[in-house]
Amino acid sequence: MSTPHRDDEALIPRPPLTTAALRAAVAQIAPAYLGQFVDHLDQATEQAARQSTVAPLHGFLAQWGEFVAIHRHPARAARLRELEQQVADATDRRTVSAALAQIREITAAARRDATGE
Repeated sequence: MSTPHRDDEALIPRPPLTTAALRAAVAQIAPAYLGQFVDHLDQATEQAARQSTVAPLHGFLAQWGEFVAIHRHPARAARLRELEQQVADATDRRTVSAALAQIREITAAARRDATGE
């Protein structure tokens, strides 16, 4: 018998920031985004080769590490979606500013989580 999952718990452990680990994490927690993951990886790889730099790959790992850090916590992902909808629906600057401030907090926390800080 499985234990019910609480929204504040992580669905999976924090994966290392490698393409293989992030791909496996995305496949497990947000499979609908796997195509975007692969497309972005291809683009980053091509750009890195064209520019002779690994910077696009570092950016890719950072972006998808943050994505996984958000989506491995269902409550965090749900709150981010709510805030994004608030921004889309807002008709005044105060609402937009407040929602964007909370979005920045979520993404900053996810960035720290992704790197283990």
